[in-house]
Amino acid sequence: MNDNTRILVTPRSLTAEPHPDVERLRENGFDIVYSRAGQTPTEDELLELVPGCVGWLAGVEPVTPRVVEAAANLRVISRNGVGIDNLPVDMLAKRGVKIMIAEGANALGVAELTIGLMFSVLRAIPLADAGIKAGSWPRVRGMEIRDRTVGIIGCGAIGREVARMVVALGARVIAHDPLRPNLDLPSTHFAYREIDEIIAGAEILSLHCPLPKDGSALLDRQRLSTVRNGLVLVNTARARLVDEDALIEALDLGRIGCYATDVFEPEPPVDLRLAAHPRVIATSHIGGFTAESVDRATRIAARNLLSALQN
Repeated sequence: MNDNTRILVTPRSLTAEPHPDVERLRENGFDIVYSRAGQTPTEDELLELVPGCVGWLAGVEPVTPRVVEAAANLRVISRNGVGIDNLPVDMLAKRGVKIMIAEGANALGVAELTIGLMFSVLRAIPLADAGIKAGSWPRVRGMEIRDRTVGIIGCGAIGREVARMVVALGARVIAHDPLRPNLDLPSTHFAYREIDEIIAGAEILSLHCPLPKDGSALLDRQRLSTVRNGLVLVNTARARLVDEDALIEALDLGRIGCYATDVFEPEPPVDLRLAAHPRVIATSHIGGFTAESVDRATRIAARNLLSALQN
């Protein structure tokens, strides 16, 4: 295998089942190296795989400084998503490694899962399903989304899709985004507000933003103490946006009525205090894991790789 043409592929969705857009890179003279099928690679596995690679189609696996040090030939990391929290960005920049993202590829899939999680909470769908399968007949009085106040923090590609869907369902959206993009939504049902006002006023709060620059939790103990009692909190963005210990306390008290999440730290979760909590609805980081999202993200990520390596 020629080290000058070696590309590492690590996203779980692409190692479980090689994608035609990745395999097509072979036609351009590149050798494809896959990590363990369907598994998030460990640091030791990456240290074994990354030496000699010029390109890396990366997933959400943590990339440590040790891994970057071992990647002497690396020229580009192409993400099959938009998050780069798992990458030591400053170190990669100093080494001249380009970082590329698949802008907007997963937006619709994540937005639709967000809406699905909202309905799962409002109608207690997982509880009813589990109860019937256990031989009982649970009937929890649900809530409708129309006329509720939904807070959205972050109106990038995903957040704006969620805002449009929520408004179409008849709810009111209060949103925060530093850029305040024009979403062409009626002022009767959409308004920008400051973060603390949203946290205190929302009945449903959905997170679609990066971590604060200092890496701290956006929703810390102080902010969680200001929410409406019984808040529905939805997180399809990043686990570390919420202080886990403070969140568990708020769930125990019922201040947070339900936490519906697609993200954990680490993944899969080792400590099940949060994941197994009776007020938590959890999915296994499947927001962008649709046939359409995987196809879009893979196509863009492979194209980005090819562009960077051929130029």
